[in-house]
Amino acid sequence: MQLLETLKRVVGDAHVLTGDDAAPFGKDWTGKYISTPLAVVRPATTQEVSAVVKTCSVADVPIVPVSGNTGLSGGAYAEGAIMISLSRMNAIREIRPDARVAIVDAGVVLSSLHEAVDAHDLVFPLFFGARGSAMIGGVLSTNAGGSNVLRYGNTRALCLGLEVVLPDGRIMDLMSELHKDNTGYDLKHLMIGAEGTLGLITAAVLKLSPKPLAYATAMVATPDLPGALSLLNQLQSATGGAVEAFEYMPRAYVERHIARIPGAREPFDAPYDVNILVEVGATAPRDADVQPDGSVPVTNYLEEVLSGMLEDGTVLDAVVAKSDGQRAQMWERRESAAEVTLTTPTLVDNDVSVPVDKVGTFLDRITERVQKLDPGAAELTVSHLGDGNLHYTVFPNQTDAEHRDLIRQQVEEVTRELGGSFSAEHGIGLTKLPSMTRNKDAVSMDVMRLIKAALDPKGIMNPGKVIPKV
Repeated sequence: MQLLETLKRVVGDAHVLTGDDAAPFGKDWTGKYISTPLAVVRPATTQEVSAVVKTCSVADVPIVPVSGNTGLSGGAYAEGAIMISLSRMNAIREIRPDARVAIVDAGVVLSSLHEAVDAHDLVFPLFFGARGSAMIGGVLSTNAGGSNVLRYGNTRALCLGLEVVLPDGRIMDLMSELHKDNTGYDLKHLMIGAEGTLGLITAAVLKLSPKPLAYATAMVATPDLPGALSLLNQLQSATGGAVEAFEYMPRAYVERHIARIPGAREPFDAPYDVNILVEVGATAPRDADVQPDGSVPVTNYLEEVLSGMLEDGTVLDAVVAKSDGQRAQMWERRESAAEVTLTTPTLVDNDVSVPVDKVGTFLDRITERVQKLDPGAAELTVSHLGDGNLHYTVFPNQTDAEHRDLIRQQVEEVTRELGGSFSAEHGIGLTKLPSMTRNKDAVSMDVMRLIKAALDPKGIMNPGKVIPKV
């Protein structure tokens, strides 16, 4: 009670939530991780964050940062901890179009930033289904990916500077706007992807990009995945690397989408096994200006490539979006992935990456091994094919935890054989701690523990996440 009274003096009585008021923060989007935080504290400034963290450090009370609570790996599980929500720190401090940077608080919702920079004909090119609730601090802490990594990179590639409150309450100012700064260790990159285990991100300097003047979007069916990669490479050559998204949805995913999403439709008149959503963004007027015949060059490029591949059989079918409504419908199919996939608490969801030309090999091998382990188990895949990231889910016949872990181990084994990673974009949290133990290089793990101990000797900052116990 003394701790809570101190925190109320820092942020105000109304911003220290307990009991029923705090309960919504204790349940993540998946419903898998449910906890009872000691309290949820909502500071309004970096100085208040610093005071809250310092108070908890003195009292040896664990701290769990929370953003939009849209994580899938248990990173915001907070039993008995003080949760710090930065939802009040939601200011877009500055947008500088000439420098193409935005300076923002960590509590800014991703879609709000999209809307703000759109007014300057710019984009912050991080897009995924939960952008309406995910916050900047969360996407930085997990190094989020999404559908545009192919062209722009992960969140780490989109950040120039950070402001971070360390576990002892000190404020580390890394708010650089520089593209080049070789002054020792890159502490910014250390904090990005650390899931709040090394400090609490309170602000960021983000890189913006020119808003495409036109999009060419299509659903394309290919005979196989090698054919899909041939399409990607031809489009990259034809457009000068302007492919923004290249998403793979197999037949099983399309069927499940239609069954679960009201109003969902087939992408083509006939069913196909390999369905690709491709989008090209044109930023040069020569590629985007409407021609006298009403056509748009970037769409013409796409149609020209598709036409040639239809003739030689590399492409089986294609539908090019002719309106914003058709484009939105195509994207809805892909962005419904979480609602389509994460339907039961006993599924085995995997977020892996392999070299782009090994995606088909991964799927062939893992299906064989899973069916041997659990005959008849249902499988569902959706993939950011352009960067080799697969969201591979198994719905096992046996639902006990030991059996599900055996399936996950098979996924890890195949991923390792192909030179891949068992964690691509969703973070480690609690879910992937066993995977870290089994797969992470032992020396790398030792270095991570040394860094954690140096910055957070009391172990209070998001404890139990990312780094497995010895």
